[in-house]
Amino acid sequence: MQQPDTAKPTILNAAELPEWTNAELKALFNVLDLPKDPEAASAFLAKHGHEVRGIALRKTKIDAAFLDAVPALEIISSYSAGLDNLDVHAAKARGIAIENTSHILAEDVANAAVGLALAVTRDFINADAFVRAGAWPEHGQYPLGRSISRMKVGIVGLGTIGAAIAQRLQAFGSDLAYFGPNRKPVDMPYYDDIVRLARDCDMLILTCPLSPSTYHLVNAAVLDALGRDGYLVNISRGPVVDEAALIATLAQAGIAGAALDVFEREPVVPDALIRDRRVVLTPHIGSATSETRRSMAENVVDTLARHFGIPGPRDNTARAEHADAPVESIG
Repeated sequence: MQQPDTAKPTILNAAELPEWTNAELKALFNVLDLPKDPEAASAFLAKHGHEVRGIALRKTKIDAAFLDAVPALEIISSYSAGLDNLDVHAAKARGIAIENTSHILAEDVANAAVGLALAVTRDFINADAFVRAGAWPEHGQYPLGRSISRMKVGIVGLGTIGAAIAQRLQAFGSDLAYFGPNRKPVDMPYYDDIVRLARDCDMLILTCPLSPSTYHLVNAAVLDALGRDGYLVNISRGPVVDEAALIATLAQAGIAGAALDVFEREPVVPDALIRDRRVVLTPHIGSATSETRRSMAENVVDTLARHFGIPGPRDNTARAEHADAPVESIG
């Protein structure tokens, strides 16, 4: 076994990352790979946790007990925007810096949100099937859709992603409002009650993080307030929506339709949603472009390097040798 370079900080790789990203990390740090098996991971941390000063994170759950096992930890750099797998309060209480990628993926996630909004209101998925089935010559004009340019759209969570969605919808001409824990310095109506926002809107777009306060935030009461002509778009996290309540509401024609990129128990999607042609389904691909996924992986390396004052690959005049390597699809 190769001896660690004591001049390099030790980081724990608790993320599935592209091989070129792993190579970058290993060039800059002593990298310890966290075992996937929980028992093996616990034993590994008991032995090596005291060495860890940084963590590259993706989906691994990090709670207070995990943090206790890495007492020298200074920074967590997450590949994701969401931090629902991390006990943020416990990390901040220990003075641990937290980096994520919400500022990097915001544009593509916002594009996906608007695409989903158009798909569900204009019925693009079913219209495509209509043409492919040869139904156009026989049945003539396809049923009319709805115009988001003439809708009032409520954005639930006006953070980096929510603001990017608002910018796009303003260009479409939509009337906008937002809900969140705090009022923002924006020229847009603010609601502190999501039921009231739903009642006043034609569509809700969910962009908020998953937390105890947002778990099942969109419940039966919110869906009932949205009403029979309303639409729901979720590009945040699946458990923000009470999926059982959504299925029940759809069964009663309580809303007009939904577009979902995330699900409560993904990758498992309930049959009731799969069968319902009023629902547009995508497999958690909000940020899934080659350009954004590359930038997200680069950010993991760059934020760790910056924290420890180490020149990173993006500090060089030339790009890293792997810059043209294919981007791996990491779900």
